[in-house]
Amino acid sequence: MWDEGQTARAVSSTTVMGRRGWTRCQAIRARSSTRRGVGRPTRVTLMSSRRRDRHERGLRGPLALANPLSGRPARPARPANKADFFTEAVQEMLSITIERLDDGEVSPYLTDALGIGDKLELRGPIGGYFVWDPTLVGPLFLVAGGSGIVPLMAMLRTRAAASPVSRAAAPATLLYSSRGWEDVIYREEFAGLASDPGVRVIHTLTRSQPPGWTGFSRRIDADMLTEVAPAASTHPHIYVCGPTPLVESVAQTLVELGYEPGRVKTERFGPTGP
Repeated sequence: MWDEGQTARAVSSTTVMGRRGWTRCQAIRARSSTRRGVGRPTRVTLMSSRRRDRHERGLRGPLALANPLSGRPARPARPANKADFFTEAVQEMLSITIERLDDGEVSPYLTDALGIGDKLELRGPIGGYFVWDPTLVGPLFLVAGGSGIVPLMAMLRTRAAASPVSRAAAPATLLYSSRGWEDVIYREEFAGLASDPGVRVIHTLTRSQPPGWTGFSRRIDADMLTEVAPAASTHPHIYVCGPTPLVESVAQTLVELGYEPGRVKTERFGPTGP
């Protein structure tokens, strides 16, 4: 069982022989990211005593188990297990959110069995296209579906940590599609964002809604985007992340609504097998 108050000493981080670019980390904390409990998206905090290159918010990095499972060689987690990276204090703290795939090779272990002190291998960051920085002046429009919220929440954390001037220059709007209220990842963190007048969070619940729900209750469409998105004339920076059908539909609709294609950046995920 995880204990939020328990902390383990970071291991000496080294590049693993025969696995170029892989660095060993140690798990120090974990908690469920939804109200569904065991088996649902889980946020894990890793510590490495060796500072790596700066991880931009929104980038990903594959994980591998440092030791074999069930006698099989360690293998990377599937890229669909998105990760958000952020840096704290002197040592690098890596916060990753893992969505459990029932047929996954690594995610069931990470969400159900990983314990404090267990060692993992990390490589990354990967990419460089799907990132946002506080120096980018202009409205920030984020669209997420399901666990696609992970890199977008990392961007919102970056904005929250920026200077008041940078925050004022980048008002943020998040449109987040979930099946139901119990499936919303980072619910407690969203409550904290409510105190920031520069951030708007809009939820749409596509399958079930709690009693008294007055928000959206359908899939994201042109009318919804027209209602909540910053005006195209403000040249917002747009990031869309989620299942492939959602991402393709939202991106195409935004362009049809007059938004600049070069400002609509996408990251998608879907089935990894045939």
